[in-house]
Amino acid sequence: MKGKGTRAWTWLIAAVLVHLLISAVHGLAHARAQVPLSLAANLFVFIVILAGPLIGVALAWPAERLGAWVIAITMAGSLVFGLVNHFGLPGPDHVAHVDPQWRLLFGMTAALLAITETLGSTLAIRVIRGRSAS
Repeated sequence: MKGKGTRAWTWLIAAVLVHLLISAVHGLAHARAQVPLSLAANLFVFIVILAGPLIGVALAWPAERLGAWVIAITMAGSLVFGLVNHFGLPGPDHVAHVDPQWRLLFGMTAALLAITETLGSTLAIRVIRGRSAS
């Protein structure tokens, strides 16, 4: 990974790690608020949202552009999934329908996930285009 020392990569890896941490807290809020996910949604969460960006970082060592593409695609997919399920479609995963005791944590982590996913996909695209972050 020849560009691994660039600011863009430093910020991208930080975004991936912070995203993973927020995902863990959001998962806790899901469990405590008893917000169920379908099998398909669970598979998406584990494969795309959790594993995908980490796989992208690992792939970046031997193949920088491929790793950045994996991060960009998985973070963008995560963003769409979260926006639709947490803020769009009515249902148990919508922030307004979560148990009031867990709504604040659930909503805050859902919003923070959207921010890190936007940042992560944007930074990954910058890496793909060969720009460094300012």
